[in-house]
Amino acid sequence: MEIPGKIAIVTGASGGIGEATARLLAKKGAKVALVARSKDKLQILSDELPESFPVVADLSKESRVGEVVQEVTAHFGGVDILINNAGQGYDATIEEIDTKIFYDIFALDVVAPLIAMQEVIPQMKKQKSGAIVNISSGTALMYLPGMGGYASLKRALAHLSLTAREELKDFGIIVSVVYPFITSSDFEQHTIKSPSMKEDLGETNPNPPPADPPEYAAQKILDAITSGQAEVFAHEWMGK
Repeated sequence: MEIPGKIAIVTGASGGIGEATARLLAKKGAKVALVARSKDKLQILSDELPESFPVVADLSKESRVGEVVQEVTAHFGGVDILINNAGQGYDATIEEIDTKIFYDIFALDVVAPLIAMQEVIPQMKKQKSGAIVNISSGTALMYLPGMGGYASLKRALAHLSLTAREELKDFGIIVSVVYPFITSSDFEQHTIKSPSMKEDLGETNPNPPPADPPEYAAQKILDAITSGQAEVFAHEWMGK
């Protein structure tokens, strides 16, 4: 898909990968709907990006997801690109997973993207075109102690995405999955951690791999939109 003139929704747009993606899409000529919980951060970003539209929303609330798509459609007249990026981490061993927290993370990391897809698919079918990019995680491709809960949700999102890709391929709608690697952002600060996982990363892993800048992940998302590739990995070794 070509970017200029297209209408894009980017969730989790107030920082990190979402903000970088919104900036990149706007630079390429898209009209971007900026979705996140932080009103102040969204307004600052919106003031910088021409023709952008800030939408304050907590996407863990199911009813709010549909409202967001409706507001964007009313404002711009449609949706061409959906980037489901909003999410939250949860670090806990399988033994320690709190099911209440797990359900809450599930609502944001899996259910919200699903509802957003359900909301945009009918109008994309009518226009016979559309691009949906769901942001999974490199953890979905690995079996890392303490990451099972979060990784399983990101793996579920990837499976939903690739199934939707098969279902929608005859309607001109391309669904892709992007798997970021460790990225420089405030994501880890907002990650919920069980008691045994609260140790400092520097103590448990004294030589962590270098993090990618959010702009790097944003470029991978753009690559998914423009190429229509099913899966895009932050680094080639992740897809092997």
